[in-house]
Amino acid sequence: MSIDVLIIGAGIVGAACADALAAEGLAVTVVECEAIGSGATAAGMGHLVVMDDNPAELALTSYSLALWRQLATPDPAPHEYSNCGTLWIAADDEEMAAARDKQGILHAHEIACELLDAATLYAREPQLRPGLKGGLRVGADAVVYAPKSAALLLARAQSRGAQLRIGQVQAITGGGVLLADGSELQAGKVLVANGSASVQLLPELPIRPKKGHIVITDRYPGMISHQLVELGYIKSAHAADGDSVAFNLQPRPTGQLLIGSSRQFDVTDKAVDPAILARMLAHAASFLPALAGLNALRCWTGLRAASSDGLPLIGPHPSRPNVWLATGHEGLGVTTSLASAQLLAAQITGKQTAIPTAPYLPARFAQLAVQLDEQSGMHHG
Repeated sequence: MSIDVLIIGAGIVGAACADALAAEGLAVTVVECEAIGSGATAAGMGHLVVMDDNPAELALTSYSLALWRQLATPDPAPHEYSNCGTLWIAADDEEMAAARDKQGILHAHEIACELLDAATLYAREPQLRPGLKGGLRVGADAVVYAPKSAALLLARAQSRGAQLRIGQVQAITGGGVLLADGSELQAGKVLVANGSASVQLLPELPIRPKKGHIVITDRYPGMISHQLVELGYIKSAHAADGDSVAFNLQPRPTGQLLIGSSRQFDVTDKAVDPAILARMLAHAASFLPALAGLNALRCWTGLRAASSDGLPLIGPHPSRPNVWLATGHEGLGVTTSLASAQLLAAQITGKQTAIPTAPYLPARFAQLAVQLDEQSGMHHG
């Protein structure tokens, strides 16, 4: 059987791409070396969030959230989809001004949100520490259990004829891929969708790993009702270097809480870092003091694939014929997976896209336009 598109990686992005491409009638094979959705997909919080750091990020996240609502609202249970909304918390006047700016941008794009004064904030989330200024509530944001969603998307792709092959891709060749067991798979196009591991196959990609920690607690139903994120997160999440923590707390449908978040650049060791973990938990408890008394069940880490300009790479590789990219989504892979898949499938099939693709095209990086054949025999093509 000939393969039209071979997808490397069965995380949420690869699975969504498989589903979208199979829906277009293409012969798709997905190659994954571990369990479905077991990498960054399983490590993240599964937050579906509209982000507005720049117009391209806002366009991609809001388009993708609309697709998530279409996918999950008719039957939320299999995805563990919960429409909890996001509450962006303002600790001081500067952050309250940021909340107002954010409200203006979201309203201009017809995204429903409401500014909360301190009294309304505490009425909504009484466990927050005293003295906060207010916040911005974005009601349509949601959460999913991303590994399940990845498995569901891949299963739907398989029902449309897609194949799953367990194996480790060693190299991308002129006409497909070479697997670690020595076998070769021929394919018309190769789509690299394996997150931070994509640089092992394509060293020229402008992607760095950003390590993150997450803690999950025992069940405490009703303690919080929204995903809570500090507006100070915007200051820390985009630091270009160094270690940072930010308050990010999520109620799971089970009654458990997920506590985040931390960022460490270029650390690929998956071990939990006790110093960062302690900093993250202390910071979280400074917003929600009751956290200090809760029972944590376990903690883990994951690696976000951070591109150098903060936007994913979705589209053809400018100097490797028949190589396509869907990587570099950093902390928004779950949120933007469905939109990324639609943009990619439309480009491959020559169809119109719902939003402009230009901001996400890999060709925006000059370093990718250079012919790379000289670099190494393993990475030709």
